[in-house]
Amino acid sequence: MVSALAHDAWVASLDCDHPEGPGAATATYPADVRDSGAIDAAVAEIVRERGGLDWVVCAAGIVRDRVSWKMNDAEWQDVIDVNLTGAFRTTRAATAALRRSDSGRIVFLSSINGLRGAFGQANYAAAKAGLVGLARSLAQELARDGVTVNVVAPGFIDTALTAALPPELHEGAIARTPLGRTGSPDEVAALVRYLCSDAAAFVTGVVVPIDGGQLLRCGGGER
Repeated sequence: MVSALAHDAWVASLDCDHPEGPGAATATYPADVRDSGAIDAAVAEIVRERGGLDWVVCAAGIVRDRVSWKMNDAEWQDVIDVNLTGAFRTTRAATAALRRSDSGRIVFLSSINGLRGAFGQANYAAAKAGLVGLARSLAQELARDGVTVNVVAPGFIDTALTAALPPELHEGAIARTPLGRTGSPDEVAALVRYLCSDAAAFVTGVVVPIDGGQLLRCGGGER
């Protein structure tokens, strides 16, 4: 994700290591999205050092899977704090700079499970669904300043998270994907890059699935 954005932009990441893109300067800032003070300080430092901020991509996510009647408060709250509230804290900290930008962009990484629900993922699905409501509210609030806010909803993507799933779940998810394969992180990154580009300046408040057609079929619940 960061590598794709860094291809032609200076990219700062919060609490994430990444390589440098061709000709791009990059920087990493330690900041836990559960800590408002740390987020505020990191964003302020970026704005001060670079003289502004154009894009914010919120991709932080964790899972604490368990059926709802066995899920404890900590498992619920941890996922909500990182996956949903973390995105709110980050965009809140960045809003002033984005409103001053000529190309302000916010992109949230949700999931198709935020649109359809998922067995054993009440916390994760609720958080990812919450990003849709947050994005559509921010899209209305920031439209007069030319800031666009959109959501990308991946399906079964080839990541460390999905690689750790039991083989039968992995095979089942692919079987329920009309295109018959997993998606790649590069494909997701390319969609995010488009939504950050000038070509998408008239696109705001939308949710774009990138799932190989999974939403066309019922059942399942893989992330």
